[in-house]
Amino acid sequence: MKKQLLKFSKTFLPLLLGVFLIWYSLSSATPQERQELWNNIKLADMEWVWLSVFFGVLSHLSRAYRWKYLLEPLGYRPRFANSFMAVMSGYLANLGVPRSGEVLRGATLATYEKVPFDKAFGTIVSERIADLAMVLIITIIGFLIQTEQLISYFRANDINPFLTIGIFLAMVFIGILFLNLIRRSSHRYMIKIREFARGLLEGMRSILKMKRKKEFLLHTLFIWVMYLLMFYVIKYAIPETNSLTIAGFMAAFIVGTFAITTTNGGIGIYPIAMGAVLLLFGINQQAGEAFGWIMWGSQTLMVVVLGGFSLLFLPLYNQKK
Repeated sequence: MKKQLLKFSKTFLPLLLGVFLIWYSLSSATPQERQELWNNIKLADMEWVWLSVFFGVLSHLSRAYRWKYLLEPLGYRPRFANSFMAVMSGYLANLGVPRSGEVLRGATLATYEKVPFDKAFGTIVSERIADLAMVLIITIIGFLIQTEQLISYFRANDINPFLTIGIFLAMVFIGILFLNLIRRSSHRYMIKIREFARGLLEGMRSILKMKRKKEFLLHTLFIWVMYLLMFYVIKYAIPETNSLTIAGFMAAFIVGTFAITTTNGGIGIYPIAMGAVLLLFGINQQAGEAFGWIMWGSQTLMVVVLGGFSLLFLPLYNQKK
């Protein structure tokens, strides 16, 4: 019963929180503000929205290709199509159950490319560590550019990005410590865990064994440049955000990066966060929230479409293998 309750909490509470935030945001606005929000969304320049989606697709393609640099030292060379569909299927799963996408992604490669799940999952953990380093670098740059506004926003919303990063690193450290402790146990369950842990660690260590570290780094930089570009071009979709400065853009991007992890795929919280942070840069709340809805909605729709097609096409693509 407790396990079921815990599973329900992890799956549905973030989703319910997102739905509640959407309701609260719309119900607390005046009819005029709601109409202004809708007009901003309805009149958005779709050329810029499509360009943003294009940059998003490029980032996912690069992520799928980058994965091979971690798998090659382990002796596996999955087909690019399977890697890409595994990535998109994982993003789709994250919209329903937070962090389940990494498990599905590893399981997909294990099913269709015969890569052991523990090793595949280990490489995904290594990827996340590399991405976390990029988040940290961008956050530091953002604070250097616009320290006062970011600190004001984080304090007002009780957010500590460095604490979030520190907790993640601490969890990784505790996990590694735990894995080292079970090496000495002779219990049969511990032996099974140890065997899984060995594969997991082997996958994680692949980042140190890569022959083409430069290519991995270039793809990592490319992925995050695409993230920045897909966010930046949306400002031209709404007249009110055309004047957004680089400092404001960096502040909004950093806030959005942390906001999207709060609920399933950022549902509900992302537009609210954009409205709040852009208000600090002279953009009215309705325009800021419209920016958030367009950014979140376009990328989420892209994930739903590509992720859905990936789940459907994976068995068809691999049936003749």
